[in-house]
Amino acid sequence: MDEYTALVSKVTKLVMEQIRELTEHPDRVPVGISARHIHLERPHVEQLFGAGYRLTPMKAISQPGQYACEETVEVIGPKGKPLKLRILGPERTNTQIEVSLSDSRILGMIPPVRSSGDVVGTPGIRIRGPKGEVEAAQGVIIADRHIHMTPEDARWYGVTNGQRVRVLIGGERGGIMDHVIIRVAPTCSLDFHIDTDDANAFQLQQGQTVQILRE
Repeated sequence: MDEYTALVSKVTKLVMEQIRELTEHPDRVPVGISARHIHLERPHVEQLFGAGYRLTPMKAISQPGQYACEETVEVIGPKGKPLKLRILGPERTNTQIEVSLSDSRILGMIPPVRSSGDVVGTPGIRIRGPKGEVEAAQGVIIADRHIHMTPEDARWYGVTNGQRVRVLIGGERGGIMDHVIIRVAPTCSLDFHIDTDDANAFQLQQGQTVQILRE
């Protein structure tokens, strides 16, 4: 068996195991671990990379139409220590910086826990790119724990958009995560999004499945 065939066989096995687990345990959802990253608005892209610059897609991520870009930037908080962030595309209406609590301590700030897009009243930060710098007036958040799903998924799991649920995690450092918000949209792909702090605390791996607990 050559290297390519072995890789295809391994990936197929993992996918089939996940399908089987989701079928046998209908309350289970796959985990997507989100490392620190940044979403940029068009004016900030040009200030950081130059007039007319377009971000370069590198690879697709879990949600349809979204992708990690080749480009990275640095953010500099009150402590003055730069932190490197990958840019995620496509461009957004408002620049948003998503960090973990561990990251925020390096920066010297404690951002609020917010849902993506809810940046009003959040801290700002300095962003450094290859062609310039930007003083973002707001946008730094710790992203809340959330589960993306379609309306069909929501009916299957018996939950509604905006509902808070708990999630049961197995394993040696398993337990229950509270305050997980359900986000329903037709374009979503089923995924339980957490940051690296939560993943490390529960020893979760990308693609592992967890169980939704409803009241």
